[in-house]
Amino acid sequence: MRWALVKVCLAVTTMVVVAFAVPLGLVVKEMARDRAFAGAEREAAAVAPALSITTDRDKLERVVASAGAGSGLAVHLPADGGRTALDLGHRRAADRDIEAVRRLGRASTATVPGGSALLQPVALGSTAIAVVEVYVPESAMTNGVGTAWAVLAAVGLALIVGSVAVADRLGVRMVRPAQRLAEGAHELGEGRLGARVREEGPTELRLAAVAFNSMADQVVQLLANERELAADLSHRLRTPLTVLRLNAASLGSGPAAEQTRAAVAQLEREVDTIIRTARDARPQTAAAGPGTGCDAAEVVRERMEFWSALAEDEGRKWRVAGADRPVRVPVARADLAAGLDALLGNVFRHTAEGTAFAVDVHNGEDAVIVLVSDAGPGIPDPEAAMARGRGSGSAGSTGLGLDIVRRLAESTGGDVRIGSSVLGGTEVRIWFQLDGRGPVGPGRRGAVRRRRTGRRAGKLVSTFNRSRSLP
Repeated sequence: MRWALVKVCLAVTTMVVVAFAVPLGLVVKEMARDRAFAGAEREAAAVAPALSITTDRDKLERVVASAGAGSGLAVHLPADGGRTALDLGHRRAADRDIEAVRRLGRASTATVPGGSALLQPVALGSTAIAVVEVYVPESAMTNGVGTAWAVLAAVGLALIVGSVAVADRLGVRMVRPAQRLAEGAHELGEGRLGARVREEGPTELRLAAVAFNSMADQVVQLLANERELAADLSHRLRTPLTVLRLNAASLGSGPAAEQTRAAVAQLEREVDTIIRTARDARPQTAAAGPGTGCDAAEVVRERMEFWSALAEDEGRKWRVAGADRPVRVPVARADLAAGLDALLGNVFRHTAEGTAFAVDVHNGEDAVIVLVSDAGPGIPDPEAAMARGRGSGSAGSTGLGLDIVRRLAESTGGDVRIGSSVLGGTEVRIWFQLDGRGPVGPGRRGAVRRRRTGRRAGKLVSTFNRSRSLP
């Protein structure tokens, strides 16, 4: 906007300067010409009284000589009474021009080498007419024109430079508030809820800043209300959880009782985490810093140990690969465990008893891949399954499990893909980026990064497919 305003002012000022400077330059040139011929007319008028008194050659020669050798004055006397025509001074005009002035009886100008000549008729009697010629050189007709044109050019250039400077200042005054508004919107979009914009600049931008600040205040208030609501709803779960914990304590000993008590304890911890997170006023949008994260292999082994009891009850074959050594990922332990529980829970919920499943972990140079696959019927529409809140339509399906996993992967710059597994069912591939690129952004750059991520994931996954099989 700033440079556009400067260009508009430059174009308008240039047109105005040209529109006025060119005619003024022509007027100055014409005035210099008129001034030169006015001086020539005065010289011719000074000779006219002498011609009206006498036509004696000697006296007229003295009059012409008194005008000065450099005056360019000449007198042309006509032939009269047997006398031949007489030319006094340096003649420059042609005979036809002189005869035309005698015939018409009025002054005229003629072009001669080096300038122009003013031809002024003077009556000597009733019929005889003398012609006074005054030479006007080209330098006299352009005297001062160059200086005047230089002054006009300097004034025009000063006007153009001044208008550009004023336009630039006006552009800055308009652009800076707009830039601050854009920066504030960007900060608010990144989760910095304290971003506000100074209400200054033109009226329209001030009104936009007021509207933006009001919107930001409303967003903060709405998020605070939602956090309080989430905390209140989570707090309501404490009572039924207390009953479950008391009932689980009375189950006695045994693997099933221990697993039930462990599940209730974990559920209580998750509810406490939800309440603390909901009441935390700081937005959780920052990427994990260096040194943060967890051991994905340990989390996989722990969650598979939890789900293995249910798998044995339902007669499911299962396998874990790549979890025998530490594999570091830049996500929180609780978040990774929740994501794995969501995927494994989908396997148990949406496949028949006896359906085999597997979890594979691969540690690459710049990424970690976790594959959760099963031998079930598969997912007919992976795109719809990834849509938040849609679910499969069956009882107990909220459509949030895969979305939780997707957001967890994208927080590291990775992604989630759904495809066909070597077991014949569904394969969910979770890609965790390790090079600290941050979340995948929207738009063309995000799409290009997702395509590159997909190609790298395909190369890494191909290393599994030759040897993956259930025992």
